[in-house]
Amino acid sequence: MTKFKFLFLLLATTTFFVSCDPSDNDSNSNDTFAENFGNTTSKDFLGQVVDEDNNPIQNVAIKIGTSTVQTDVNGVFIINDANVYEKFAYITAKKSGFIDGSRAVVPTSGTNRVKIMLLSGSVVAQVHSGVSEEAVLSNGTKVIFDGNFKTETGVAYSGTVNVIMHHLDPTDPYVADKMPGMLFAESVDGQAKVLQTYGMMNVELRGGAGQKLQISNTAQIEMPITPTQLATAPATIPLWHFDEMLGYWKEQGSAVKQGNKYVGTVSHFSWWNCDVQFPTVTLTVTFVDVNGNPLSNVGVGLTTSAVNSYVQYSNGNGQVSGLIPANESLTLHVYDFCGNVIYSTPIGSFSVNTILPNVVLTNEIQTTLVEGTLLKCDNTIVTNGYVMMSRNGISDSFAPVTNGSFNFHTSFCNPDTNFRLKGFDFDNLQTTDPIAYNFTAPVTHVGNLIACNTVTEMVSYKIDSQPVKYILSSQVYAATDISNSPLLVSGFAPSQGGIHIWGTTNVPGIYTTAEFSLDGLDVGGHIGSTTTNTMTFNLSNFGAVGEYVDITFYGTYTDDNTTTHTISGLAHVIRDN
Repeated sequence: MTKFKFLFLLLATTTFFVSCDPSDNDSNSNDTFAENFGNTTSKDFLGQVVDEDNNPIQNVAIKIGTSTVQTDVNGVFIINDANVYEKFAYITAKKSGFIDGSRAVVPTSGTNRVKIMLLSGSVVAQVHSGVSEEAVLSNGTKVIFDGNFKTETGVAYSGTVNVIMHHLDPTDPYVADKMPGMLFAESVDGQAKVLQTYGMMNVELRGGAGQKLQISNTAQIEMPITPTQLATAPATIPLWHFDEMLGYWKEQGSAVKQGNKYVGTVSHFSWWNCDVQFPTVTLTVTFVDVNGNPLSNVGVGLTTSAVNSYVQYSNGNGQVSGLIPANESLTLHVYDFCGNVIYSTPIGSFSVNTILPNVVLTNEIQTTLVEGTLLKCDNTIVTNGYVMMSRNGISDSFAPVTNGSFNFHTSFCNPDTNFRLKGFDFDNLQTTDPIAYNFTAPVTHVGNLIACNTVTEMVSYKIDSQPVKYILSSQVYAATDISNSPLLVSGFAPSQGGIHIWGTTNVPGIYTTAEFSLDGLDVGGHIGSTTTNTMTFNLSNFGAVGEYVDITFYGTYTDDNTTTHTISGLAHVIRDN
């Protein structure tokens, strides 16, 4: 089955602007094509930029329209109220040592998410002016140069030419993160199209002093056809180049199938793409649970009898929206976090822009509401920050924090219920440690996090509507075999009071007061198996001596004076014994 990049879009982008010089014919054409994008609007974006090994890249220059920021230590950026189009937004990402990256999306309501994977700017070959030479990648991707080069201003160049070159295979699971923009294009007759790629390549040329170069005439390119597409690859296929100013592909020329490769001629270098084209419409789908709560981070794909999509993920409002091929019968697939298909249904074909009724996922998917609070070092709420969730070492979810609290629905699959959260305060450039948790359904309470990166240990808790209390570093303790108890976590400060958590086990898991108890002056006595309570204790990590013990707790209880309270808290403490 051939691959088709279904343009469901999850996140951040930058706006698309065109010149308005009435004497510029290209400008007039661009203005006309921009009518496909609808009116301007304001949207919020949160994104991450990573390298080819999925490591975050710091200090990447991000631009959305006139708004610019740099990524933080996690490769994350936030831009709110960006001026974009209703149906198109374009974001660029630039950093020395990498080729420029970008993403284009159909923005949705709420916070849009995007991920950009920057490709290395390393030189893979050298050619020379005045000589016909080739640059070849290990998979057979090739460029044949005639030896004529020029600077960006059109001046003839003489000397060594350094070649930076990449090929993207349509079956690469990260192709949607690596490619520029999205597979949305303007055909040679000015029509909006959605593309099905048979492979794309990027070529950049640098002179001996690092200056950008272009070819003076033309060059021949060769791209391998992936084996799974070889049987369906057409004999002649349109070529498309990516316009880095406008954020979409433009048709220019064609390539011919020769054996297991496409061969074509190009007049300049940026990104080139071998694609078949389809007319487009916009499709929007929202996923909810049985209670109507939006489900974020749900994997979504579409297939037809001939093409298959890459998996995309729903945003914080449970929504995916994007460009699809018009008049093609589609089947919707939903995937759990482990990649299993958990729901499939035919949804028909569409000739006009369509918003589908909500898709209700009942028992097909395990979901939870992750909720908590993020505060600054001075115990006031974070108003410009985010929390980052990671699973199996990969950051996969982000939630903005604008008023101290955060909550988001996400899916998970047993038995892998482990995850970590880390909070960030943009205004003060402070962070929390990564704290381990386990998902619980229907709600995962993560307690109160403090973004204060000088703090390595803490116990925090909130009782009723009282302010959150924090017991930090030197005043916390975690151990085993204290008074024959397998687990003790203590946070006590003479001026603040404190709590002690006791456990009859130190095996990570979810427990009640049958196994765990909690006491202290602040809670008004003892909470245990002999008292009235609905407490839950989630021990997500019990490390060796010198490593972290992580536990969250929440519920209701009746104190020694028969007064009922609510409590939630967490302990992130280095084990002392």
